[in-house]
Amino acid sequence: MDDLQTRLQAFCHAKKIRGKGPLAVVLHLTRYAKEKGLPLDAAQLVTEGSGQVLGLGKGAVQKVLNDYGIKLVLAEEGGRTSRGSLGYMKDYVAFLNSLQADGLADMAAVEGWWIERVREHFSAKPFRLKFDPAKSMQAIIQDLLAQAKKRQQESSGTMYQGAMLQHLVGAKLTLAMPELTIEHHGASVADQVSGRSGDFVIDNTIIHITTSPGEAVVRKCLENINAGAKPIILTLADGVTVAKGLAAYLDLAGRIDIMDAEQFLAANLHELSLFKTAARWDTLQKLVEVYNQIVEKHETDPSLRIDAG
Repeated sequence: MDDLQTRLQAFCHAKKIRGKGPLAVVLHLTRYAKEKGLPLDAAQLVTEGSGQVLGLGKGAVQKVLNDYGIKLVLAEEGGRTSRGSLGYMKDYVAFLNSLQADGLADMAAVEGWWIERVREHFSAKPFRLKFDPAKSMQAIIQDLLAQAKKRQQESSGTMYQGAMLQHLVGAKLTLAMPELTIEHHGASVADQVSGRSGDFVIDNTIIHITTSPGEAVVRKCLENINAGAKPIILTLADGVTVAKGLAAYLDLAGRIDIMDAEQFLAANLHELSLFKTAARWDTLQKLVEVYNQIVEKHETDPSLRIDAG
């Protein structure tokens, strides 16, 4: 069972199975495989002429959900009209066939696993950006990160605060430098796995985002320096002193820019607002819009979103 869950988690993350459309596709195909048996032939699961996934629709998906007592509608079209549904279908069919080949195709367990992902989808609540004109930009950012920290403490194993900080910085960089293509990654994707030298690479500057700086991130900075790059560590206020101490311990004092990430974000948001008080809300809304786009593309947990409505 552990092997099956590991395979499911890896597939879900690699193929970015999140949101109502992709979840509807895999749920429908799981029930189809459960009833018809494996292996499946992807070529036989495409409707003639319309080029849609065979049998996929609201009724088919809701029937599965109803079996688990879920009355909420996952997708009005059941993922039928979603862009990429055929691609998800082909990938998932290949995945299911590989499970069968490896003796792991317990379809009841597979269906139950996806149902839990659907429950997570329905229960996911976005963070709330609370705009108070009387509050500073930094206080607004701090409130968002405090919400993430609280949820993190309530949900062991999910590093909400670090993920939020990384994507807020990524959104800010995207807004501040529209002429550049800023490369974003899921917060859980390790540098070693992706081949990155840091969270953001801009020319020869390497930016590392961390809420709890340790010796590992400072040693990454040493690798950056040895490669001729200029590292920056962005962390929370309490982490600045820690990071500077570690840098001094490794004889790197004065060679790494170590900054308070909240101040970094707030200062840049003021600049993007041209220091006009009336423009602050518009700037924050733009930041959240880009942030949510990054989360949608690179994360599988929709609760990382921020509601600025």
